[in-house]
Amino acid sequence: MQEIKLSEWAKQKGYTYRGAFNVYQRGKIPNAYKTPSGVIRIVLPNSDIPIIPKDYTVVYARVSSSENKSNLETQAERVSQFCNAKGWVVNEIIKECASGLNDKRPKLLKLLKDTKVTRIVVEHKDRLTRFGFGYIETLFPGDLVIINEAKEGTEDIMQDFVSLVTSFTARLYGKRRSKRATEKLIKELNEQVQK
Repeated sequence: MQEIKLSEWAKQKGYTYRGAFNVYQRGKIPNAYKTPSGVIRIVLPNSDIPIIPKDYTVVYARVSSSENKSNLETQAERVSQFCNAKGWVVNEIIKECASGLNDKRPKLLKLLKDTKVTRIVVEHKDRLTRFGFGYIETLFPGDLVIINEAKEGTEDIMQDFVSLVTSFTARLYGKRRSKRATEKLIKELNEQVQK
């Protein structure tokens, strides 16, 4: 027979530790006991049968550029706190610095292909993508949880707009000319914003 700690049991069953402790205190966990040192352990009846968590929750956080890295950390923390408040175990936290227009984000693509993931939680819809959210929502077999439907700030949108313009001008004029054209466009946009 195999024994596990309450924290491991909680993770396998999809509980927070506090939630699992409450279940233990109510006497609802078979074969659970407290050691003399105060550790709660559970004897698994059939240790040859692994316990598979019913949910596998992943927090996905994204910012457009590495300049916003501190926002990336706080965004991941806020989403994790939301999951904890819902009683969901956060199995993974994925953080990515890339434009929401970029469809070649390796971390997001790996996440969407991972068959064990049953729930992806993001703060805003555009943290997954600026365009084509409906495709992701339709094709992802699990739940996509969007915490806040509000729009993002203008800084992120401006960064994505610059990425979009760079992409199209690169296709039309070649990379070297697109860089100059983009720099000129950025300068003009900044001058208009300052007026």
